Amino acid sequence: MYRQGDVLIVSVAEHAVPPHVTDAPGEPRDAKGRMVLALGEVTGHAHAVTGPGRLVREPGPFGPMLLHLPEGGRVVHEEHAAIPLPKGWYRVVRQREYLPGAVRIVAD
Repeated sequence: MYRQGDVLIVSVAEHAVPPHVTDAPGEPRDAKGRMVLALGEVTGHAHAVTGPGRLVREPGPFGPMLLHLPEGGRVVHEEHAAIPLPKGWYRVVRQREYLPGAVRIVAD
């Protein structure tokens, strides 16, 4: 399990990855070639992953993201130390905040 700011990255066994995810197209990379896990609304900084792989977003505002790193990668952010990730599958969870009557995703 890895955490960088408001992003939690949890290892997932390959047999537990839903079949539709393994064949789904990945999200496009940003202009720097990174897979963006979370974009800061105020600063414009991003929690992102570098290296070969795919980021698949499930539908819905709170839908999970699944990250596949066939050779490993690194989680980077302008204000945090980089975190190396071994090869494998990961679930990416954004921290949520409860407000009476609502839930929202935490953003920088």
